[in-house]
Amino acid sequence: MNSIAELLNSARQQLLNSDTAQLDVELLLCHCLECERSYLFTWPEKQLSDQHNEHFQKLLERRIAGEPVAHIIAKRDFWDLTLEVNSSTLIPRPDTETLVEQALDYFPSGAAAALDLGTGTGAIALALASEWPSCKLLAVDLNAEAVALAERNRVANNIQNVRFLQSSWFAEIDPGSRFNLIVSNPPYIDPIDPHLQEGDVRFEPLSALIAGDGGMADLKLIVQQAPHYLDSGGYLLLEHGYQQAALVRELLSLQGFVDVASREDIAGHERISFARWP
Repeated sequence: MNSIAELLNSARQQLLNSDTAQLDVELLLCHCLECERSYLFTWPEKQLSDQHNEHFQKLLERRIAGEPVAHIIAKRDFWDLTLEVNSSTLIPRPDTETLVEQALDYFPSGAAAALDLGTGTGAIALALASEWPSCKLLAVDLNAEAVALAERNRVANNIQNVRFLQSSWFAEIDPGSRFNLIVSNPPYIDPIDPHLQEGDVRFEPLSALIAGDGGMADLKLIVQQAPHYLDSGGYLLLEHGYQQAALVRELLSLQGFVDVASREDIAGHERISFARWP
């Protein structure tokens, strides 16, 4: 048998392909033990059973092979929510919380009606809904599995003011609908980007990652169509690649948006751009 501390130390040394090896092994062991991370630090000398050891080693082997921790344990924390995740959509990332923060800055008392395009796990919509209980949110995704996953996350987090709909961007949205906030984290990676062969993205659906026109196709479509669904004075907030901010700002300006700007993520990259419809 091994103690918690011994097992974590040994596992970390085996996990050479991760920049977050310590966190990875802690999350995997917590999953095995069905405990919080604080338990690992409180009881580092606790001896683990052979069953727990075997279970942990199987999970560790999957992580060594490159499979994302979120897929292995089937959950990911985002904002102050715990979300179910699977291979049907993207894993929510801390960078995307920047978009949520910007929306909250613009509407400190809450938007009246908001739309989330390409919702995936429902992360953005559910985070905003949890902060704005009086806001009515509609969230759409092309993938039926993603829509079902987002609905499960809504129920699990007991959030009542979000409705999920299967739709290719605006296609299934009532043409008469108007929102004072539209948010989106669309696919924005160039299909020939070499980073698609690295890290966690190898296990995520390409349809949620890549877009034509050098990664700009879906961003362009959203910018072009959003004015038909925005109230006067409403805002469009978009997540994009770290190198795409200037292009997105140009798109917004050419489309007639005003107060165009970008905001850096936690790594210092211009990760989101936003503007107001006059």
